[in-house]
Amino acid sequence: MFDMNTPRLNRLLFTLYTLISVGVFIGALVSPPVRAVAPAPLRDWVGAQATNIGNFFGSIRIPNFFAGTVAIEVSSSNTKEDWMNAAVAKFNQAQVTTSQGNIINVTVKHVTSGGSQQAILDGKSQPTVWSPGDGSWIDSANVAWKDRTGRPLISQPCAPTVYAPIGFTMWRPMAEALGWPDKPISWNDIVTLSANPKGWASVGRPEWGQFKFGHTHPTYSNVGLLMMTALAYSVEGKTSGLTAQQVYSDKNVAAFTSVELNTYHYGLQNRTLMQILAQRGPDYLHAVTSSEAEALKTNAEYAKTMRFPLVFIFPSKGTYWSEQPYCILDANWVSDEQRQAAEKFRDFILAPEQQGLAITNYLRPVNPNTPLRDPLTLDKGTDPRVTRDSVPALESPTAAVSEAVKDVFIKTKKKATIMMVIDTSGSMAGDKINAAIKGSVSFVQRLHPDDRIYAIGFSQDRIYNIGSSGRAGDVGEKLVTSLNGVFTSGNTPLYDAVCKATSDLTKIQKDDEAKGEKRLYGIVLLSDGEDTASKNSQNQMFNCLPSGESVTGVKVFTIAYGKEADKNLMTSIAGRTNGKSFTGDPENIETIYNAISAEQ
Repeated sequence: MFDMNTPRLNRLLFTLYTLISVGVFIGALVSPPVRAVAPAPLRDWVGAQATNIGNFFGSIRIPNFFAGTVAIEVSSSNTKEDWMNAAVAKFNQAQVTTSQGNIINVTVKHVTSGGSQQAILDGKSQPTVWSPGDGSWIDSANVAWKDRTGRPLISQPCAPTVYAPIGFTMWRPMAEALGWPDKPISWNDIVTLSANPKGWASVGRPEWGQFKFGHTHPTYSNVGLLMMTALAYSVEGKTSGLTAQQVYSDKNVAAFTSVELNTYHYGLQNRTLMQILAQRGPDYLHAVTSSEAEALKTNAEYAKTMRFPLVFIFPSKGTYWSEQPYCILDANWVSDEQRQAAEKFRDFILAPEQQGLAITNYLRPVNPNTPLRDPLTLDKGTDPRVTRDSVPALESPTAAVSEAVKDVFIKTKKKATIMMVIDTSGSMAGDKINAAIKGSVSFVQRLHPDDRIYAIGFSQDRIYNIGSSGRAGDVGEKLVTSLNGVFTSGNTPLYDAVCKATSDLTKIQKDDEAKGEKRLYGIVLLSDGEDTASKNSQNQMFNCLPSGESVTGVKVFTIAYGKEADKNLMTSIAGRTNGKSFTGDPENIETIYNAISAEQ
């Protein structure tokens, strides 16, 4: 019996041995960890063959079926979005491995510097690498993290990745009227133009009227914070050593006030502000703060529709070159292997090939030996002759200086008059209205005491006032009490509510202007469904809205709340008035209200 099965057993053993041998051979060829345990002759021979295959096929890679992966997340400032996307794609395609043999997979989230800092501190974001626009965000994050945990969030130096210098973006004819590109233009020139009652007539162009400016909010935006800090440096006539006490000085408060009185548009992100500038044209805004990259990118994207091209102006007394630091976090969610992987990706993006790719994406390489080329040219809207020698780099603000800049901005910014319009129809019952009211209360509590607040609800066939209205510092607590007492019922007269809110706020604006007041005016509209009970048609509702042609007009910020909301309608309402549209639910509504507060 045994003799009869011996050939079959031998064949089975031979087949099994052959399969194992082939498996070890393939594994040794494509995976260093498997190669390490292969027999010595096979290991040495395969090592030579793998090298020969690599040399022969060049860029052709054999898929590493046996390797594991290690994932790292990079939270990166949105100024360098295009470059980072391209670099991540190339790196992942290369299948770079750690010393443990695992393939590194990089994902990137594009964020605002201030927003990402807060998300990390709140535990809502846990990246391996954080790359804000400037080192000042790192300093303030370390202070907050150390207060909470007793240790810094980031202890090792953060390598600069690329330069994204910041300054002013202005329509080319207006910049040329100020002497660009050959005459130095500083923050002092912008302050003087803002404060001059003659406006553009003071430089021989009366047809352009009063100077109209826009910038992002320094609490959330890297460009917003650094440009307002640059203003303080310019006032002090220095490039380093700025103190919080100097920021709070009377002369700095006066300079901030001059700028803010002629600032008509704020925002969370520089990209959104640039889009509004390009779409609305030179009659809407004359200049905004921005990065060089955003200015050139906007020129390229809107070249066919803009009346004039835009140019980027370096503040001549000094600016932030925004070195986009690459910081590996010292957090308990970052493993040693992830740290090693993050170091490999850092070295990859600092290599000459990726630094050259930065220029293609409107950024400046950190390597001074890399020559600039198109699109960093005068013809495309920037001055390639400007270097860190001709326009000095300002010292990053300390945490104390950053907070002082935000304080002075809040103190001097143009105050807002806001009308909240809240859907209280029956479809809002339950978690929807509870979360909406919670977000509304948070919004009211974040207002400056000198902001003015009004609130109306709409349901059934009625539109009604909610609580007290007026100066937020006087009526805020009473309004919060009234909001907490709101309940739901009936249908949705959405169109009628929009018309009433627009009419009421426009009248308030005219009364303020008659008294010489300069304020920002906004409607915050929240609804979870389509109109079901209005006397006005949709077309009539759109006729009620401001045209959006004037930068001083009422802006409507819309929140399409829940799955049944008419998102297209809400987006159209916001777009018509140069507001912004959000998609909300009970989980994110409070965050949305906070974002809207930064727009006003």
